Amino acid sequence: MKKILALVAVVALVAFAAPAFAAVNPFMDVPLNHWAYDAVGQLAARGVLSGYPDGTYKGNQPTTRYEMASALARALAVVDMEKASRQDVEMLKKLVVEFKDELDALGVRVDELDGRVALLEEGLGGWKFWGEFRFDAKFAGNDGSVPGEPNLYTANGDTDFNLNRFRIWMRKKVDEKVTFTARIGVNDGTDLNWDRYYIDVAFPWDMTFTAGKYLTDWQGDDGLYIDNDAWYTDRTLTGFWLTKHFGQGMFQVFAAHREGADPAAPTFNDEGYEWGARLKFSFNEKFWLSGNYIGFTYDYPSSIADDIDVWWVAAGFKFSPNWELKGAYYDMDGESAWQAILDVKQEALKFTSLWIEYVNISDVGFVTITDGPWDNYGADVTGNWLGAYDDIWFVKAEQKWNDQFRTFQRFLKGNARFAGASDTTNWTIGVQYYYTPALMFELAYDDISDAMTVAGDDDHLIRFRTRVTF
Repeated sequence: MKKILALVAVVALVAFAAPAFAAVNPFMDVPLNHWAYDAVGQLAARGVLSGYPDGTYKGNQPTTRYEMASALARALAVVDMEKASRQDVEMLKKLVVEFKDELDALGVRVDELDGRVALLEEGLGGWKFWGEFRFDAKFAGNDGSVPGEPNLYTANGDTDFNLNRFRIWMRKKVDEKVTFTARIGVNDGTDLNWDRYYIDVAFPWDMTFTAGKYLTDWQGDDGLYIDNDAWYTDRTLTGFWLTKHFGQGMFQVFAAHREGADPAAPTFNDEGYEWGARLKFSFNEKFWLSGNYIGFTYDYPSSIADDIDVWWVAAGFKFSPNWELKGAYYDMDGESAWQAILDVKQEALKFTSLWIEYVNISDVGFVTITDGPWDNYGADVTGNWLGAYDDIWFVKAEQKWNDQFRTFQRFLKGNARFAGASDTTNWTIGVQYYYTPALMFELAYDDISDAMTVAGDDDHLIRFRTRVTF
């Protein structure tokens, strides 16, 4: 439907911008040798346009300008974008210009459709590029030179100048059913590499097939974390993905294979197979529910596990567009935890947004697989072993003062499970300045005490970030 509206937008916009023509009798016949007959005939033959109410064109019978405009108006409402080419668009433009006065008389409001032009231009061809640049200057409290002194934020010494992220995205609409997407870049010190490349294919029955190296982030899709705090998703996989939409719900399934392993340093992301399934249903505009499963196997013996099964059920209820209560129950090989989140937008409180998250870890063996939660500033705050805590509180607030200035605050308190271990505390304050809509400068201070329940693992960081999005 969006493609249809976009096509109508281009045609109508051109008509609106065309110079005024001398008034023509709308009931005068269009001469049989007029180019419009051939144009309409070609579009009809290709299935782009429909004709008279009975679906036919009258052959050698002359048509009045009013009848031609009426057929064109109906056609613009039902034009089949799946069958339309760029040449068809140009032909429709010419027809609308020719019959502009008659279309105006029919009440076709061409002046209200120009906002949809960009969608058509994107859909009909060419490459689309966009990207992000992030550069960090990090000044930590500790440099690691003192024996036993934790160096939590920086790799060497107490200062790092780091190209945190450089990414170029590119997308090509191959045809009406196939789209190619790729990303090349540097991420937190890695070498330049192609870290995403995949195709999306529109299948019948409202299904989409994806193949290649893609992102899976079901927790992000449900809004279960903020910053970089996913537990099991927000990871790049290589494999196949199928999405099926139905009514108010959707079903997804994927199969992937992870490459590479270091037997000396095993991780949960070592070489092996991974597969998953997800079902989400929105009962109405307020309440949604999802069920998610991911399975892991490993090609080589691992000191961590031979296979892992993770499943979780998540739900959310919106009291209004700006107030949502959501949460999830997780099970990883019988070890469980649950979280509850209150997500309040600034539009509700006027002066600030508010994210309040409570996590209760039922079992000591509960771990996450994605990089440690709440480590947005580089230090391992809790690490992956959440079972070391009884529960965790996390709060974030952000204030958008105007189009240029924003401030934010974060606070985490993790209550240690074991006697002799220490509670973890982490807090952050920061300010962002948008010099232009694309260029942002950020100054932040982050402080951590007793990281990962280790007494005395304390450090702090001042970070100056420059970010450009384009």
